[in-house]
Amino acid sequence: MNVIATSVNAIALQQRRVLVGIDGVDGSGKTRFAARLADSLGSSCSAVIHVDDHLNAPAIRHARGRHSPEGFWLDTYDLGSLTRTIEDVVARSGKGSTVVVEGMFLHREELRSQWDFSVFLDVPFAVTAARMAVRDGTHPDPEHPSMNRYVGGQRLYFRTARPWQWADVVVDNSVDVGAIIQPEDSSAARLYSGGTAED
Repeated sequence: MNVIATSVNAIALQQRRVLVGIDGVDGSGKTRFAARLADSLGSSCSAVIHVDDHLNAPAIRHARGRHSPEGFWLDTYDLGSLTRTIEDVVARSGKGSTVVVEGMFLHREELRSQWDFSVFLDVPFAVTAARMAVRDGTHPDPEHPSMNRYVGGQRLYFRTARPWQWADVVVDNSVDVGAIIQPEDSSAARLYSGGTAED
């Protein structure tokens, strides 16, 4: 964490404000990681924004069907609301401050150019499903039909955006103390090693 905080602080010395994205699938530990990073940054972190506070209405989220992986990937979030919140918080932040944004799908084409620094938390679906079973009571097997909307949607994100290729840092967050790894060594990259993300 100190390495990441040092990198972010170095950027802050060069520009007025820093926007940091913490990306990862559901259950990868984004919220906790963002909180730890904010603690490491101390007073220079002016806010942590949670993408889950910007869900679309159920009618939009489920327009493609309540079990649709495409609907989960494409329709879960109100990107306009998220962008407006980011712009408002950044405008109110002081010089040299950092705003941390945590949530899923942050390296999608519509968002990835916003980040001055970004992290992708790499955790295998077998681990995230087990965590979600404890947290949310969902099925612990990522291949169970009840998980298809969520795991399937995140796999679509991997195939479309290849977030490990865009992140400044990839962290193996499958254990409590995550370790920085090479993008090509991530479990996500090993699943989709046959090509590159579109520019």
